[in-house]
Amino acid sequence: MTDTVATDSIDLLMVGPMPASITAHAERHYRLHRWWELKDQAAFLQTQGKSVQGIVTSGRHGASRELIESLPNLKAIISQGVGVDTINLDAAKARNIVVTNTPNVLNACVADTALALILNVSRRFCEADRFVRDGRWPNASFPLTIKPSGKRCGIVGLGNIGLQVAKRAEAFDMSIAYYNRRPRNDVPDHYRYYDDLISLAQDSDFLVIVVPGGGQTRHLINEAVLNALGANGYLINVARGSVVDEPALVQALQDGRIAGAGLDVFEHEPQVPPALLEMDQVVVFPHLASGTQETRQAMADLTLSNLEGWFKRRQVLTPVT
Repeated sequence: MTDTVATDSIDLLMVGPMPASITAHAERHYRLHRWWELKDQAAFLQTQGKSVQGIVTSGRHGASRELIESLPNLKAIISQGVGVDTINLDAAKARNIVVTNTPNVLNACVADTALALILNVSRRFCEADRFVRDGRWPNASFPLTIKPSGKRCGIVGLGNIGLQVAKRAEAFDMSIAYYNRRPRNDVPDHYRYYDDLISLAQDSDFLVIVVPGGGQTRHLINEAVLNALGANGYLINVARGSVVDEPALVQALQDGRIAGAGLDVFEHEPQVPPALLEMDQVVVFPHLASGTQETRQAMADLTLSNLEGWFKRRQVLTPVT
């Protein structure tokens, strides 16, 4: 990148550990402060908070209202990740602080993960792996499983990631239905639109969640939706854990009111309800949907482009606010 404005006198606050390429760049070109390593964060805010102009963070670490309001000269919050529910956008908007994220570069990998979860919960591949590793195969046959091909895939939120999920599901001859605030006019006519989530759940064998997190979608998937999904239905979540009423999900699984769940995200991750870990009809991943070398590098590159774009040219590629 060609420098148009010197940045070596700009103070950045990195909220949590970031990829090495982002950290190394910030160290070379800015005055970097590592929030999680500060022994006395309150003292830092009192003595140096006024000098901080930028926050570098991620979807996991975010930026709280308290932190934002403690930095009177904050100009930008640059986040690596598509989700911004951990960033207090109201506090940022009130002060015209620009917020950026890294959308689209992770669409394919998140959709791949959704399909992996569909295949795993229906064909019980993870359980089958344990069956072989535990030495049970010589003495028993593995139970029959469910064929995902030809089933009904309901997508909660047909955005860019949702469209990628639909494309992959169609390759397995699955029919597509979706729930949105409004129907899309740029999708195939055979995609069935629902403006009612209960009705979508009733018409789905696999209900795939790809809506953003935040207050508007908190516990969108509740007991009523799970009951509508039914005893032969599977819940797949590659969105945010907050979208699902987790205790209601646990109870529905224990009662057999739904067939199973494939989960990459959890309401209080990295803590996972112990009850979920005890169920063979549940597949759990450690929030790895975007966790490929290629996608994480693309996310890091976009994060740095937003960082440099703002502090050198006052222009960013992917603004949220």
